[in-house]
Amino acid sequence: MLGSKLDDYMRFNETALSLRSARQSVIASNIANADTPNYKARDIDFTSALQAAMDKADPNAKPTLSTTAGKHYPSPQQGAGTLADGTPLLYRGVVQGAVDGNTVDMDVERNQFADNAIRYEAGINAINGQIKAMLAAIQPGN
Repeated sequence: MLGSKLDDYMRFNETALSLRSARQSVIASNIANADTPNYKARDIDFTSALQAAMDKADPNAKPTLSTTAGKHYPSPQQGAGTLADGTPLLYRGVVQGAVDGNTVDMDVERNQFADNAIRYEAGINAINGQIKAMLAAIQPGN
């Protein structure tokens, strides 16, 4: 029972960090493909992805279907348009298209990469704060 309460206490920040990490990979992929003809910049809607992940992690939520054979379709659907956890990958809006069809805008990508990295660091600090608060609560003499 204690593990469940600790999981509940840490769940939000853990889920947010996981999504931030996945988003950082997507943005890094955009940057790496800045010179690839016809590459379309991708991103995730962090707010809706976090909400969906929290709903999925809710112990009172409906169970999801699991596959039992290789020919079964995964639930949620996975493919080029989703991350491994089922988070949909969206196309970033075109600010200024290139002649070769590439939609990566390096200024946008660098800004998004830096913003996401700062928010990831803030998430790490939040988890550290939670751990320090738990340690302070179990120290003798408090």
